[in-house]
Amino acid sequence: MTGFEASDSLRNKAVSKLKPVPLQIKWICPTAPTRPVAMFGGFACTAWSDIGEISEDGADDVDGMDASAAHIANLLSSEPPDVKLGIGGFSMGAAAALYSATCFTHGKYGNGSVYPINLSAVVGLSGWLPCSRSLKTKVDSSQDAARRAASLPLLLCHGRGDGVVPYAHGERSAEVLRMSGFRNLTFKTFNALEHYTTPEEMDAVCKWLTARLRLDASRS
Repeated sequence: MTGFEASDSLRNKAVSKLKPVPLQIKWICPTAPTRPVAMFGGFACTAWSDIGEISEDGADDVDGMDASAAHIANLLSSEPPDVKLGIGGFSMGAAAALYSATCFTHGKYGNGSVYPINLSAVVGLSGWLPCSRSLKTKVDSSQDAARRAASLPLLLCHGRGDGVVPYAHGERSAEVLRMSGFRNLTFKTFNALEHYTTPEEMDAVCKWLTARLRLDASRS
């Protein structure tokens, strides 16, 4: 999943950077719905939820995040039951992916409806964690949630030069996730990286996916 107003060509370019990846991976690249975004003065653009500001103290559009997480889960629910499912994204797409991870862990969306799929991996690039303030309480309230949090592989990558989603947001997101019981988390820092991806970062993603999903790297 990509960020605000991302085009098909941008998504295709991002996926092409992920080569070589084992052929066992099937990529599904959904388009976010068009909606007014408060941060842009109400301008309508493709976005996974509404947002006023990228801030830990800002209000979270739980309804919008629930709708996006449900849309992604519905897309993945049609896959065969023996397929390992993963979600990843860049920028706001990373925020949607991490929110999906918290829904999977809690077993519910923010509105209380059951989260329907099992996740085996989550990747967030240059993003942030929505609804972070309530995460630890939700995980601590359930043994099942704590178990899922501890076992779910997470990869977060962020560049120190990011001027759109500052590095501190990515670092803080990783910290909150770890404090909430997500023990299987890798946080990678890229010193010169701004708000985009690089072959070095994509290579790190490929290696992480291959290892965590136990794929055959020779089949690429």
